[in-house]
Amino acid sequence: MKYQSINVNGSALHFADYPGEKGTIIAVHGLTGNHMQMHYYAELLKGEYRFISVDLKGRGNSAPAPANTGIDLHTQDILALIDALNIERPILMGYSMGAFIMANVASKRQDIKGVILLDGAATCTDHQRQIVEPSLGRISKPYETADAYVEEIKEIYGRLGVEWTDHLASVGRYEIEEKDGHWENKSDEEKIQLDFQSFYAYKPEDVFEHVECPVLLIHSTGNIGAMPALFLTESYIETLKYAKNVWKFTSDSNHYTLVFEQRKDVNPVILRFLESF
Repeated sequence: MKYQSINVNGSALHFADYPGEKGTIIAVHGLTGNHMQMHYYAELLKGEYRFISVDLKGRGNSAPAPANTGIDLHTQDILALIDALNIERPILMGYSMGAFIMANVASKRQDIKGVILLDGAATCTDHQRQIVEPSLGRISKPYETADAYVEEIKEIYGRLGVEWTDHLASVGRYEIEEKDGHWENKSDEEKIQLDFQSFYAYKPEDVFEHVECPVLLIHSTGNIGAMPALFLTESYIETLKYAKNVWKFTSDSNHYTLVFEQRKDVNPVILRFLESF
């Protein structure tokens, strides 16, 4: 694996690039994540597939997000990345916000081989707002040490039902930086909020009527600690109605264990989907 940065739409997009021979999978993380959020899927698929895992702008080591950030601008960045790297017939994978973005990308190109949606690209209501918004405060909070930040996210993920691992600790350390004598998340909370608000302008009908490639939708139904699933069955009614060639798999993972655990239920489904075309 090697790290690369490339200029797309005027600023740098950073990504991890794992080699493979069967074709190229481009993966995009969730709202407050970075490329390391896709670690377990990279480990599953690397070697067979070239696996490109992106830090969206405003996360990780990519450039800051623009003032008018949102799903549409991230979509334009991924479209530009495909062209800049001369990737033929890419397979797209997106988790949470990344699923919204990658469905968008698939709707705008005719050469997409398939798209894997990991619990996203749904219709949003106040239900998601009540679960997501309370967790965003850590982004603008200062911490005396990197360890203090890691300890706080350890508590947060514990409440979300996620078992703490060395990998999660490394994700936490990657998403922070030292600034003016303290440590803070590399993201800007106001811009993360803008990205989140763009979920509510997302209309599955407008997107999926233009998606011609096969679609795999993984729906995580597990409770998030004491909270219900982020996306309920009714969240996917429009997505499933308008996606033309869709596989759906329901997982008992929750929205976070879907990416922060090895998913023995989900992994075989992804492999079968990839073998189908």
